[in-house]
Amino acid sequence: MTLHQNLIAGEWVGTNGVENINPSNTKEVVGLYASASADDTKTAIAAAKAAFPAWSRSGILERHAILKKTADEILARKDEIGTLLAREEGKTLPEAIGETIRAAQIFDFFAGEALRLAGEVLPSARPNIGVEITREPIGVIGIITPWNFPIAIPAWKIAPALCYGNTVVFKPAELVPGCSWAIADILNRAGLPKGVLNLVMGKGSVVGQAMLDSPDLAGITFTGSTGTGKRVAASSIEHNRKFQLEMGGKNPMVVLDDADLTVAVEAAANSGFFSTGQRCTASSRLIVTEGIHDKFVAALTERLKTLVVDDALKPGTHIGPVVDERQLATDTDYIDIGRQEGAKLAFGGETIARDNPGFYLQPTLFTEATNQMRISREEIFGPVASVIRVKDYDEALAVANDTPFGLSAGIATTSLKHATHFKRNSEAGMVMVNLPTAGVDFHVPFGGRKASSFGSREQGKYANEFFTVVKTAYTLA
Repeated sequence: MTLHQNLIAGEWVGTNGVENINPSNTKEVVGLYASASADDTKTAIAAAKAAFPAWSRSGILERHAILKKTADEILARKDEIGTLLAREEGKTLPEAIGETIRAAQIFDFFAGEALRLAGEVLPSARPNIGVEITREPIGVIGIITPWNFPIAIPAWKIAPALCYGNTVVFKPAELVPGCSWAIADILNRAGLPKGVLNLVMGKGSVVGQAMLDSPDLAGITFTGSTGTGKRVAASSIEHNRKFQLEMGGKNPMVVLDDADLTVAVEAAANSGFFSTGQRCTASSRLIVTEGIHDKFVAALTERLKTLVVDDALKPGTHIGPVVDERQLATDTDYIDIGRQEGAKLAFGGETIARDNPGFYLQPTLFTEATNQMRISREEIFGPVASVIRVKDYDEALAVANDTPFGLSAGIATTSLKHATHFKRNSEAGMVMVNLPTAGVDFHVPFGGRKASSFGSREQGKYANEFFTVVKTAYTLA
C-alpha cells in the first residue's frame, strides 16, 4: 500500500505509516499516512518562515491562479474525493460530495478575493499629508483542523491564509488525513512555491504540541474541542500571537405552537441526526412549546423510523457510522446518562450491526428532558437529541440562551413577530428561521459566541480580520 507522506519545504517526506480505517467497515484500510515527529514539525515551521518574505510579496495574479487551479481540480474530482471522504469519516456519499464541492467553492471565492485586495486613502487631519490604510499578511499560520469536516474546514482556513500572503503549517485530525493530503497534493501541483504550505500529519500530542510551543507561528487557527482550544489560547498568549478558536456547541432548535409541523420536523431531523450528529452546529436541544409538543414528538419519532443507518457508500443510506470506537463509546455513555437523569428514551439508543463491522448507532431521541440535565448541557457530538417542553415563546427563548455555548440557534414558527425577536435576542453567532441549524454558506461569516468561539469570524471577506494586520502609513506631500 502506498505511503502518503508529509509535505515539508516542498518535499514529500516520512517513513512510518499509520492506517486510516473506514468506520463503515473496520476491516478496510483506506490508506497509509505518515506521522510527523516534533522535529519534522519544527522543520516545517522553519520552511514556512523562510518562504514568507517572497510569498507575502507575491503578485495577486500568481495567488489567484494557484487558488483557482486548486478549486477547479477539487471540483473536477468531486466524486473521487467525496468517496475518499465518506470512506475515512463515515459521512454519507451525497453529504461527502457536497462537502467536497463546498471546498472547491471556498478556494474559488478566495481566488477572487486575491484580486480584490484593497485599502483606503484618506486625508490627514493635518495639511499636506496623505494617509494610506492597508492590510498585510501576519506571517506563518498554524492550522489545526477536526475530523468532522475533513475537507471543508481545511479549505476555509488554508484558502484565506494563502490568499492574503501568509505561509502555512497544517495539521489535520489524525483520524482523517486522506482529504488533507489530497488538498496539499493539489496545491503543490498547482504551483505553490516550496515551503508556503507544509502538511504535518500525526498526533496532536506530538505535532500539535510542537506547533503550540513554537515562537515562530504568528497565528494559530483552531477548530476542535473546548479543552484543546483553551490550551491553544494559553500557549498563544504566552507567545504573543493571534489565535482563532472554533469549539463546541449545544445548539437549540425552538419549535413554537404556530410552526408548520412538517417544516419543524425536517429541520429538527436534519439538524440533530444527519452527518451522524457530528456537526458543531447540530441541534441537540429541541425546545418545544406545550401546544405542539405531543404532535411534534410523534411526527419526529415517525421520521426517525424512516432514516436508514448503514454503510456511508451504500445508496439509500441517510446516516453513516459514528467516526470511531471512542466516539461511539462517548455517545452510548451519554445515552446511559440520559436514562439515569430521568429523561425518557423515545426512540433509538442502541448500537446496530450491518453487513460489515462498523460503528453504527441508531438515531436517539429523548423526551421529558430538562435544561439542567447533562445531556442538555454538554456537547455529545453524536446522533442524540433531547426534547425540552416549555410553556411559551418567552420560556423557549430563555431556555435556548441558557447554555455556556452560542454557536447556532434555530426557530420554527410562522410568526414574523417571534422570528424577528428571536433573531435579535438569540445569544448565538448564527440564527436560522425555519431551517436546520446546521448548513451554512461559504461566502458569509461563520462563528459563534460565549464558549463556542473566540476571535474574528471565519469565511467570506471577514476572514481578512484574522489573516491580516492593518497598517497605517502617512506621507508628506
